[in-house]
Amino acid sequence: MQGRVLVLDGDARARAALVAALMAEGLAVDGAADGAWILDALRSGRYDLAIVDIAAPGLCGLEGCRRIRFESDVPLLIVTARDSEADRVLGLEAGADDYIGKPFSPAELISRVRAILRRRQLDKGPLRSRLRVGDIDIDLVRQHVTVRGEPVSLTPTEFRLLVLLAQTPGHAYSARTILHHLWQTDFVGDANACKAHVFNLRRKIEDDGAAPARLVTVPGAGYALQG
Repeated sequence: MQGRVLVLDGDARARAALVAALMAEGLAVDGAADGAWILDALRSGRYDLAIVDIAAPGLCGLEGCRRIRFESDVPLLIVTARDSEADRVLGLEAGADDYIGKPFSPAELISRVRAILRRRQLDKGPLRSRLRVGDIDIDLVRQHVTVRGEPVSLTPTEFRLLVLLAQTPGHAYSARTILHHLWQTDFVGDANACKAHVFNLRRKIEDDGAAPARLVTVPGAGYALQG
C-alpha cells in the first residue's frame, strides 16, 4: 500500500500497535496523542486517511469528528472501545467513512484501511460521465450532486452510495452488497452500518426523510433509487 496515515489515539500502547501494523504494510504513518491540532494537520493536505479514537484528548469526541468532516475531505476511520449499535450509527452520522470497535484483529484493520485508500485513489481518478435519475443530477467529474437544481453536500461515502444506486435505477441492492461495494472488503460489518448511510443520504436528497420517495426500501430485497 501507498499513502500517509494520521493515527490519533491517547493510549500509547494502542497507538504504537496501530502505527506498527500500518508501517508494516508500507504506509507512512504519523502518530499523535492529542487531537487539539488535528484539523490543522488534515488541512495541510499531507494525509490520505485519519484513524481516530474518539476518546483521544483534545478531540471532543463525535463533535470533533463532525468538525473534521466539515473542514476536510480526508477519509475518517473511527476506532473506539464503544462498539454498540447506537455508537456505530452515531459515528457514521458524524461523518466517519468507517467504524471499527476495539478489540479488533490487525487483518481486519488492514483490510479496511486498504479499502479506504483504494477508494481514495479511485476518487482522484479521471471520470468522464454523468448520471441523472429523476430530479437528481450527479456530476461524476466534479463529484457534485443537485436535487431539483439545488446543490447537495455529500460525504465521500454518501456519494459512492448514491452513484451505486443511480447506475441501475429501480434495482434493489441488499445491505451486504452495498457495504461490500463501499468497502471492497469481506469485513463489511453489519446491516446497521448500511442503514446509517442510507439514513444520512435520505436526509439530504429527500423532501421528507421519514417518507422517502427517491431512495426507497424494497421489503426483503434492500434499497433502490427511483426515477
